[in-house]
Amino acid sequence: MKAWRVHENGEPREVMRLEEVPDPEPGEGRVRLKVLAANINFPDALLCRGQYQVRPPLPFTPGVEICGETEDGRRVITNPELPNGGFAEYVTADPAALLPAPDALDDAEAAALHIGYQTGWFGLHRRAALRAGETLLVHAAAGGVGSAAVQLGKAAGATVIGVVGGAEKAAVARELGCDLVIDRRTDDIVAAVKEATGGRGADVIYDPVGGDAYRASAKCVAFEGRIVVVGFASGSIPSPALNHALVKNYSIVGLHWGLYNTKDPAAVRACHEALTELAAKGAIKPLISDRVPLAEAAAAVQRVADGTTTGRVVVVPAAGEGAAR
Repeated sequence: MKAWRVHENGEPREVMRLEEVPDPEPGEGRVRLKVLAANINFPDALLCRGQYQVRPPLPFTPGVEICGETEDGRRVITNPELPNGGFAEYVTADPAALLPAPDALDDAEAAALHIGYQTGWFGLHRRAALRAGETLLVHAAAGGVGSAAVQLGKAAGATVIGVVGGAEKAAVARELGCDLVIDRRTDDIVAAVKEATGGRGADVIYDPVGGDAYRASAKCVAFEGRIVVVGFASGSIPSPALNHALVKNYSIVGLHWGLYNTKDPAAVRACHEALTELAAKGAIKPLISDRVPLAEAAAAVQRVADGTTTGRVVVVPAAGEGAAR
C-alpha cells in the first residue's frame, strides 16, 4: 500500500515522503481498516516537527483522525495508533476505540467530526459550562477547531463572536453563524467585544491560539468568565498573570481532550452520541474546505501548519493515486 512516512523531523512539505510499504497486519486484539478519509489536524504538523507531546519513533506515518471501513463494511471513526497514522491506504486500530460514523455525514465530514468537535464539546460544556444566552468568543473562528466551537456554541444557544485574520476568513465565520465577526488584522478585539457586550465582556472564551489572542482574552473576559485554553497555534505559550485572574474574578481552564480517552472513555462515547444527534438535526456539520488525494497530503499538511486554510482539509485516498517518491 501507499503511505506517507516521516524519517526525520522538520516542516511537513520537506520531511513527508510517499512510499510503498507492506499492508499493516493487525496484531492480537486489533482490526485493520481501509482509510476512507483522513482529516488533517494541527498536531499532524507538530508530529512532523517533533513538537507534539507524543513523539512516535522514526519513521512514522502522521494522521491522527480517520473515517475508515471495517472488513465487514461498517463505516467508523477512530484515532489510528501511531506510529502508523492515517495518511495511508490502510491502518490498524483498537476495536474498543471505534465509533460509528454518523449517517448524516459523508466520509470526509465524518473524519473531521471526532477530535475538533469532541474538543469543542468538552471545552464548552464540561470545562466551561456554557449556558444559553451567554456570549462565547472564539479565536481562529474560521479554522478547523474554531469552526467546530462556533457551531457548538450556536447549538447551545450562545451569542457567538468570532475572531479571524483577514476578509476571506471573516466571510467564512459569518457563514458558520457567528453573530459578530472581528478581524484581528484591522479591528481592536478588546474594544469590539466590550462594545458588543455593553462593557461586560465575553462569558466564555475559546482559545486554540495562545500568544496575543490570550492576552486580548484576559482584557475582555466577563465577571465570572471562563477562558478555555485549547492550544497554541500561534507558537507562543502565554504566562497568565494570576493576580489579574484574581482581581477580575475569572477562571482559566485547560483542556487536553486526549486524556479523556484514558481517564473517562465512557464520557467520550457519550459525547459522540450527543454529536451524532446534533449532526442528524443539522445543528453541526464539519466545514470541509478541500478534499485532496493521498498524493497531495504533504502539501495539505503544510497549508494547515501555515494557517492559510479555512475549515478542514481532508485527505481522501480514493480521490487519486500518487506515485511513490
